[in-house]
Amino acid sequence: MKTPSLWMIAAGCFIALTSTAHARSAYDGSWDLAFVTQRGACEPSYNFTVNISDGIVSHPNLLKFRGYVARSGVVRASVTVQDKYASGSGKLAGTTGHGRWNGRAGSSACSGYWTAQRN
Repeated sequence: MKTPSLWMIAAGCFIALTSTAHARSAYDGSWDLAFVTQRGACEPSYNFTVNISDGIVSHPNLLKFRGYVARSGVVRASVTVQDKYASGSGKLAGTTGHGRWNGRAGSSACSGYWTAQRN
């Protein structure tokens, strides 16, 4: 079985701020994400799709993932997969978003930015 890359972990870092989800978030739906590494020895870029429902962000392959979108569009998230950890924050507005992420895979650290586009 292939070990999830730090990109998959960083992907989980896309979203979370509040400790409670809001019913019917204005950001509910499918979002395409693009992650770019600016520092560290991670893959240069990675793309995938997440779903937001009632302000909670989910990805079917990330089990230790915690992400939420505040009503203001502010987002934070964190995810852990084996010895890999990543977290991130940013903002959604309308049909786009952007932010920063950082993570660690074993003793290697990486960081960069992410962008989002609503499907």
